[in-house]
Amino acid sequence: MDFPESGPARRAPHLRSLRIWSDIHTWTSLICTGFLLLLCLTGLPLIFHHELNHALGYQPDLSKGPDGAPRVSLDRVVEAAYDRRPGEVIQFIGFDRDEPHLINVAMGRSIDSPYEENNLVAIDWRGGTVLEAPKPSEGPVAFLLKLHADLFLGLPGKLFLGLMAFCFLLAIVSGVALYGPFRGKLAFGTVRHGRARHIAWLDLHSLVGIATLAWMLVVGTTGMVNTWADLMLKLWQGGQLAEMTGRYRDAPPPRRLASLETVVSHARAAAPDMTLTLIAFPGSILTSRNHYAVFMAGASPLTARLLKPALVDGETGTLTELRDMPWYMQALMLSQPLHFGDYGGLPLKILWAILDLATIWLLVSGLYLWIVRRRRSVARAVAYPSRASADGEPAE
Repeated sequence: MDFPESGPARRAPHLRSLRIWSDIHTWTSLICTGFLLLLCLTGLPLIFHHELNHALGYQPDLSKGPDGAPRVSLDRVVEAAYDRRPGEVIQFIGFDRDEPHLINVAMGRSIDSPYEENNLVAIDWRGGTVLEAPKPSEGPVAFLLKLHADLFLGLPGKLFLGLMAFCFLLAIVSGVALYGPFRGKLAFGTVRHGRARHIAWLDLHSLVGIATLAWMLVVGTTGMVNTWADLMLKLWQGGQLAEMTGRYRDAPPPRRLASLETVVSHARAAAPDMTLTLIAFPGSILTSRNHYAVFMAGASPLTARLLKPALVDGETGTLTELRDMPWYMQALMLSQPLHFGDYGGLPLKILWAILDLATIWLLVSGLYLWIVRRRRSVARAVAYPSRASADGEPAE
């Protein structure tokens, strides 16, 4: 954005403040623009990841399942998983929120093997039929998700993208600080088409930026929080989880695991108004070697994302403790679906996609305006070298 660059007015405190905000807006935008374009372009199809995976065949098809058939016991589900992949052990059992009859059983070589190496067994809860295995790590959607989440660099990639998200938030805040002084007495939405082309682009850039402000703040903040997921999980494991399982620290592991149906019935009795989301088997990353962790969630669209772990003794099947997760884990659980608009079904996803496209245009237009400004500055420095030096512009 251009401000007066000569004379006493330039040294006025409020103009000096505007110059600082302008520099912050320019450089934070330049630092993160390339990566934000990548994130917006990859994030656009990821908004519809569930629909795309179904259409491309990477999610099990439950449309031909036995409607009305009674659900089998969870112990039968465990047996079916072990029959499908003998020699492996169950780490987790997940219950799909969008497909209530689908159970995903994650199995590994050992109970503590890396979860990224797990194999999934999909089971139709109606009758216990083993389905074609889901392929969450295969296909174009998985490729885009990995690129979007960490640039294929693991935790360093996530933290780097978190830094880019922070720059994005600084660019938004500085843009808001500049909006009022820059627009002056112009009516909201005014686009000055009769002047130079870059003036019209600047007006449009400001209009789209202020119109998408709330959405960009939400997506930028949730994106930054999501990059800290691994660190938050480790903090929870070393904090609340260690405290909840402290008295079992020196206890031997279970000689024989309790019936999963018994384990879940005790967890449900302690939280009767909540739904089953995930079961972590004793020794896996989300629990201790002595406990099942049964993660329960609320019934409303908002509380369905907030998990409450019930720790159940792995040998006796009795409830040990039930607690709300700490605030930082709750913030993470709310951020993950909100980032992709996964709260209000297809209408909200379409709105998210439109706002994503608007942000792509905003980034491109900002880059165009910076290039125009640089060209004008260079041309001015060449034409008036002494003035450029006096004003603090480089004289080339």
